[in-house]
Amino acid sequence: MNVLKFGGSSVANATTIEKVIEIIEKQSRNKSLYVVVSALGGVTDLLIQAGKEASSNNDTYKSTLITIENRHLEAIKELIPVVSQSSIISKVKSELNKLESLCEGVYLLSELSPKTESVIASFGEMLSSFIIAEAAKVKGLDIVLKDSRDYIITTDATKVTIDYEETNFRIKRYAQDNNHQVSLFPGFIAKTSDGEPTTLGRGGSDFTAAILASAVQADKLQIWTDVSGMYTANPKLVKQAKPVTHISYQEAMELSHFGAKVIYPPTIHPVLDKNIPIVIKNTFQPEDEGTLITREVANRPKPVTGISHIDNISVISLEGSGMVGIPGFSKRLFEALFLANINVILITQASSEHSICLAVDEQDAEKAKLVLDTAFEFEITKHKVDPVKIENNAAIVALVGDNMYHHQGLSGKMFSTLGKNNVNIRAIAQGASEKNISVVIGKKDIKKALNILHERFFEVKTKQLNLFVTGVGNVGSKLLSQLEQQKSYLKDKLRLKIRVVGISNSRTMTFDEQGIKLDSWEEALATGEKANSEKFFITAKEMNIRNSIFVDNTANPDIAKVYKHYLAESMAVVTCNKIACADEYANYSELQELSRKFSASFLYETNVGAGLPIIDTLNNLIASGDNVHKIQAVLSGSLNFVFNNYKEGVNFYDVVKQAQEEGYTEPDPKIDLSGVDVARKILILARESGNIMELEDIEKEAFLPEESLETNSVDAFFESLKANESHFKQILDEANKKECRLKYVAQYEDGKAKVGLQHIPADHPFYNLEGSDNIVLFYTDRYPQQPLIVKGAGAGADVTASGIFADIIRIGKK
Repeated sequence: MNVLKFGGSSVANATTIEKVIEIIEKQSRNKSLYVVVSALGGVTDLLIQAGKEASSNNDTYKSTLITIENRHLEAIKELIPVVSQSSIISKVKSELNKLESLCEGVYLLSELSPKTESVIASFGEMLSSFIIAEAAKVKGLDIVLKDSRDYIITTDATKVTIDYEETNFRIKRYAQDNNHQVSLFPGFIAKTSDGEPTTLGRGGSDFTAAILASAVQADKLQIWTDVSGMYTANPKLVKQAKPVTHISYQEAMELSHFGAKVIYPPTIHPVLDKNIPIVIKNTFQPEDEGTLITREVANRPKPVTGISHIDNISVISLEGSGMVGIPGFSKRLFEALFLANINVILITQASSEHSICLAVDEQDAEKAKLVLDTAFEFEITKHKVDPVKIENNAAIVALVGDNMYHHQGLSGKMFSTLGKNNVNIRAIAQGASEKNISVVIGKKDIKKALNILHERFFEVKTKQLNLFVTGVGNVGSKLLSQLEQQKSYLKDKLRLKIRVVGISNSRTMTFDEQGIKLDSWEEALATGEKANSEKFFITAKEMNIRNSIFVDNTANPDIAKVYKHYLAESMAVVTCNKIACADEYANYSELQELSRKFSASFLYETNVGAGLPIIDTLNNLIASGDNVHKIQAVLSGSLNFVFNNYKEGVNFYDVVKQAQEEGYTEPDPKIDLSGVDVARKILILARESGNIMELEDIEKEAFLPEESLETNSVDAFFESLKANESHFKQILDEANKKECRLKYVAQYEDGKAKVGLQHIPADHPFYNLEGSDNIVLFYTDRYPQQPLIVKGAGAGADVTASGIFADIIRIGKK
């Protein structure tokens, strides 16, 4: 014999009930069945709502009852042929009249006792089981409807305590006399030995089925629901979650106690002693394997079986010196909560005994505080114990697995994974068996915590990065194009999934937690909301997505000012905007400190040489113990392009205009030609070398005339270049006379830095530097005479975007 239980989602309406009947009919061909059904989906909530509305003297309970009636009549009309409907509808309406009379009495008395509430709640299962039994008879099934209240007996009307001796006797006696292929029982309902109606609590239909299975020593208990088994995590919050094919009773109990809604926690106890397997199956996909629950599981590949959570938790803290070394203190605490019928979900106590922290359901928090403040009133008055503190908006996340105790470092992996994503742990509880590691975190972090832990413990080392990109001009648009082009390679070769979840330009911004389609991001941005850098950050913070990276492709000083806010939220920052790192040293230092403090990467390789690994090379030299004595560099691809192309017969204005149009300069070319850009770059290298230096400390040798430097618009700047062609021609002639080339050189030596236009002779490493290439010479302890050279393309949207891409990949590999 098998026992099958179908939950509310499985019997929600006529369509789903027909699927249930198909499953019952198929299985009953081979074995006799006991079938337990819940109320139609949502009806129990409506019944309790009607009772509470009536007790509040609110006549809206009448409309709630009409909704309940319509739900059942609609099911009958779709399931039962018209010729057979009359008697069934009459029976249902008779029961609904009893329900209406009960609610009317509650309304008149303005009182809803636990006993009356149980009776009202029981109508859901009684009505659904009757309708399903009649619909099954229409299909030709040999089925009989039994009243669970005649078989399941409790010892108390208010507490779910089963009288197993009497219950088992009644069920076994029925089994001996039963000659029907299918016996249908309403779940959830029971009665006391005195005949008072009661219920088995929310989720009690599972319990009903387990009690039946245990009493008749069933071959298998099947729990049919709307998901294909118990999952590695809540699939509604973790898209990558997968069903677990086989788990142990203990694991199932841990997962069910910690929020897994698939199975009701007490369900496992009646079948555990009898070693009856439980199978979780999907009513809507019956061919799926589902989850098998047995005493032991062999050949488990992973240490962690599942990740579960409980929402709406409050943390109760009791602390004080008067607790230390006092016998019986904990007994008084838990006894007070027990007498107040408050369930404690998690407990942790400091070894000093100075504090006890426990978690309760949020709705019990104020009651718990009142109870404990009263219980320890004397100690509080004498200042030996502090008044109870409550922290609301908390949640519990638990790692569960029988094999966890075989694996070292699981706790550390859990805590470090949460910490790297700015998920603060408020309390920790772990049993000596290590089958459950639980942490209390903020409720707002639940989704992020579940996803990063699932990624860490279950996924095939595929890491998801979520980008918030601001600036989609030349560089930004190239970056998005490269991300789209390389997504398959990243997933297959590097095990990285990169999603862009926020995009902004100077006018609009748009967000999509599921990822913005990179082949149509322009359309999404065009219909976005008005851009605002502060709101962009607030939205990114509120989205609270794991592995978040803010990417700045602008040269905007206002954007650079918000980096610290991202880093303080443990969001990585990748930028080609060199303003932040070239700002006052105190601000540069603050960003570095925030990066370390909150374990948030701050990468800006493209600040100096576009896609060239200049900063990375310098950092590796220093990390390995080398000392930098001197840096010589051509760091402006823009200026190198300009002076490589400025020759006899060509106007300086035309060359600069070409450089701007081809994306080699900043939008305002004066930034490049004034030397400010190069000064910022050598400043960054000096700081990365360990030197404390400000931008004004750098000696700048300008080659632009004052007229050009004093312009206040791009157009005015270009006009000044035209007007001063003779000035630039003279600079070129002087270099040609010396058989030298013009290069704008940056130099750092002995704690000092300078930038300026220089005549480079033919035997110098800079002489043959072509196009927009950059070159850097590092003279160090290990490279005193022959410098370490980094050389390559140092400007252009493509190479800059590739440098930003490389920084993103570097974060992904951590």
